[in-house]
Amino acid sequence: MSSKPEKSSGSAAASASASGHDVPESLRRLDRLANVGLVSASLAHEIKNGLVAVKTYTEVLLEKGDDNQMTELVRRELTRIDGLASQMLRLSAPKASTPKTLNLHQTLDHSLRVLEYQLRDRFITLQRDYSASPDTVRGDEAQLQQAFMNLVLNAVEAIGQNGELTVRTVLTPAANGGQRLRIFFQDTGPGITPENLARLFEPFFTTKKNGTGLGLAITRRVAEDHQGDIEVTNEPGSGAVFIFSLPAA
Repeated sequence: MSSKPEKSSGSAAASASASGHDVPESLRRLDRLANVGLVSASLAHEIKNGLVAVKTYTEVLLEKGDDNQMTELVRRELTRIDGLASQMLRLSAPKASTPKTLNLHQTLDHSLRVLEYQLRDRFITLQRDYSASPDTVRGDEAQLQQAFMNLVLNAVEAIGQNGELTVRTVLTPAANGGQRLRIFFQDTGPGITPENLARLFEPFFTTKKNGTGLGLAITRRVAEDHQGDIEVTNEPGSGAVFIFSLPAA
């Protein structure tokens, strides 16, 4: 009779390392994400719990004062911190998915309409090229919209001013005999340096001055939760292309 294997007390990556075997990069990434998720959830809960008392007390004090500029500054910063904590929670423990059949182009258009002001304010031209037909997928509309908005905002930051963002869709054959719907987000920014390319989807990694480093990590998680994936092609000096792929319904 064969005996059952004993349960490991450490992480998968740590166990592999201790046994002398090389640890695959994919396993290392999963291990890092698991650790980050635990820390993020703990920190986010503590931050949000503390913010409830701080925000309530601060609102009372600010309403009694007459410094409107300071009032608005404090409110904006409290809202920003609360939003950051919410992002950390979504990364560590995303809400339950409610999948349904969607017309992807409608979801894309809604995401782009929400960010229309950011594009116009920076004189960024938007080009749509929706070639995928049909454009139906199964997914959670709110989560997909969040992922698409993250990618658009990432492109806006990369472009800066006076550039072009192209969003296009295509259907391609899948290995299982079905089809995959691929969405391309192509910007005319400076591109991504080779040293940053490999770290783009790591939680908390960012090259932006005021970035959180959570947007692309959350986007990757949304893709994986929908049996999809995300990749990036890049030419430093000529912009980047993020490709979000989903199974076609």
